[in-house]
Amino acid sequence: MNFEGLDYLAIRRLIFQRKASCRQLTNHYLSQIDAAKKFNAFISVLKKYALTSAELLDQRLQKSDAGPLAGLVIAVKDNINFRDSLSTCGSKILANYVSPYNATVIEKLLNADAIVIGKTNMDEFGMGSSGENSFFGPVKNPLDPNRAAGGSSAGSAVAVAASLSTAALGSDTGGSIRQPAAFCGVVGLKPTYGRVSRFGLVAFASSLEEIGPITKSVADAAAILEVIAGHDTKDATSARQPVKNYSDIIRARSRKIRIGLPREYFVAEVTPEIKTAILEVVKKLEQQGAEVEWISLPHTEFAIAAYYIIAAAEASSNLARYDGVRYGFRSDGSQDIEQMYLNSRSDGFGEEVKRRILLGTFVLSSGYYENYYRRAQKVRHLIHLDFKAAFQQCDCLIAPTVPTTAFFLGEKIRDPLQMYLSDVFTVPANLAGIPAMSVPCGTDSNGLPIGLQIMADHFNEETLLQTGNAVESIVKQCKLH
Repeated sequence: MNFEGLDYLAIRRLIFQRKASCRQLTNHYLSQIDAAKKFNAFISVLKKYALTSAELLDQRLQKSDAGPLAGLVIAVKDNINFRDSLSTCGSKILANYVSPYNATVIEKLLNADAIVIGKTNMDEFGMGSSGENSFFGPVKNPLDPNRAAGGSSAGSAVAVAASLSTAALGSDTGGSIRQPAAFCGVVGLKPTYGRVSRFGLVAFASSLEEIGPITKSVADAAAILEVIAGHDTKDATSARQPVKNYSDIIRARSRKIRIGLPREYFVAEVTPEIKTAILEVVKKLEQQGAEVEWISLPHTEFAIAAYYIIAAAEASSNLARYDGVRYGFRSDGSQDIEQMYLNSRSDGFGEEVKRRILLGTFVLSSGYYENYYRRAQKVRHLIHLDFKAAFQQCDCLIAPTVPTTAFFLGEKIRDPLQMYLSDVFTVPANLAGIPAMSVPCGTDSNGLPIGLQIMADHFNEETLLQTGNAVESIVKQCKLH
C-alpha cells in the first residue's frame, strides 16, 4: 500500500475500509524515516513501541472499538514529555533525560488511539528560526536539503512534509509551528493561548508558548485540535472554554467572512512573489463573497523588540533549573559547587540559549527592569489592543507567514538580528495570545513553498479553520501548490 502524500483523513478511510492496517502504515513510516536520515528530523524513533501499539490497535479495529484518532501515526517535538522516552529539547544539557510522565496532550492522543512514532529534532529549547541550533545537528528542508527547515519545530514540519509521519505536534513561542510549516509547505496551527494544556511542555517562555498540530491538510489540523484542546487542572493557564467540533464546522457551508489585510505585513521586506501569491488567493476569496479591507496594526514594528525582551526574560527564569545538580548534564572536574554550576551551564547550553539567558538576565536586573522589561510588557498590551480593534472590523486577518521562503543553511546563523527578523510576522500573535495558522499558498520561482498566515480573535479557531479550508481549496483548484 502506498501512503505517500495522503493526509490523515484519507489514511483513516483506508484503514476503516480494511484496505490497510495500522501495522502496515507504521512499518511504512519507519521505512521512510530510515531512508530519510539525511534530513535529521528525528532525535529518537520509538520503533518497538509504535509497532506494538499498531498491532493492538488493529485488534481493536477488528472489533470496531477504536478512538477518534485511530490510524494517526504522529511525531512529537522533543520538548513535549512522553513517558519512558527521551525529552532532550535539542540540548546537550538534557541529552540523556528520560521523561517519567506524559504531557497532557500525549495522554489525550493515546486515549484517542493515536500512535506516537518518535521525537523530533528542534532548535535548542525552542530558541531558533531555522532548525540549526540543535545539539543533534541541523534539520534540513526536504524540498532542498541545502536550505533551512524553519524553527523551532523543524523536525516536526519535516516529518509531515517528507511523509515520515501522518502528522506531528510542535510548540509555538514566536512562530515555531507556523514558520517551519511555511518553509516546508504544510499546515501549522498555533491555538489560542490556554486552548491546549501546556502541562508536560518543557518551559521556555511560559506566557507565550502553545502546543499545536502540524499536518498535511486543514481538516487534519481540525481533527487533532478537537482532541488535544480543552481545560486541564494540571495547567493553571489552561482556559475553561468549550471545545467545538472543528471537523464538522469546516465541512459546513461557510458564512460570509470579513477579511482584514494588515498594511504592516505587506511591506518592502516581503518578497514580491509572496505578496502576489497571497493577494491572488485573497482576490479569489473576495470573488466567492468575502469582504476584504485593508486595516492597520500600528504597533507591529515594535513586536520583535518586545518579544525578544519578554521571551529572553522568561527563558532566563525557566532555564535557571538546569544547574547540574537536580537532573541533566553535569560538567566533570569542578573544584567547588560554584564552578560546577558555571561549567555545567557553559558546556551544556548552546550559543543561542546562552545569548538569550544573558539578555533575559540583563533586562530583569536592577536599573534596567523599568527601561526594558516593563516597557516591553506595555508594548505587548498595545499590540493586544491593536488586534482587539482589528477584530471589531473583521473576522480574521490574512498576511504572509514569513517575509521570505526558506533561506540557505548557514545564511543567517552568524547574524542573530537577521535571524530574529524572520519572526517579524509571527511573534505578534504570540504576544496577543490569539490563534494563528500557516497554510501553503503555492511556490516561488525556486519551487519553494509560500506560507499564508491567518489570524483570528481569541478562542475563535473555527473561523481560522474555515478560512484555512477555503484557502486550501482555492490553492488546489488554481494549482498554485
